[in-house]
Amino acid sequence: MNENEISYKIRGAIFKVYNSLGPGLLESAYEAVLFYELQKEGLVVKSQVILPLFYDGVKINAGFRIDLLVNDLVLIEIKSVENFHNVHHKQIITYLRLSGLKLGILVNFNSAEIEKSIFRKVNGL
Repeated sequence: MNENEISYKIRGAIFKVYNSLGPGLLESAYEAVLFYELQKEGLVVKSQVILPLFYDGVKINAGFRIDLLVNDLVLIEIKSVENFHNVHHKQIITYLRLSGLKLGILVNFNSAEIEKSIFRKVNGL
């Protein structure tokens, strides 16, 4: 399965979770339920994956974590905030660059319109 096929399944699972739970919960709740939903879809999902930072040839544990990693190809960054800010978009681009992954999904579950709160981010490598 390639990144686009995985992304399609992720988007479907996001809609299912949102339609079931609605907005206003903590990010951890959406993460746990989305993890479960993606596994039901037959995807391999990892939660809170440590993302090391390499600086000057040295591995530095800076505490970065990918919310969900799907099939070791697509990362998901989950938010439950009033509004997205530029820093949220920059964060996922940086995570993509640091991880070497090509595709990330940024989602804000605290939204009145979930379809306007899902963003695909691509690493230009």
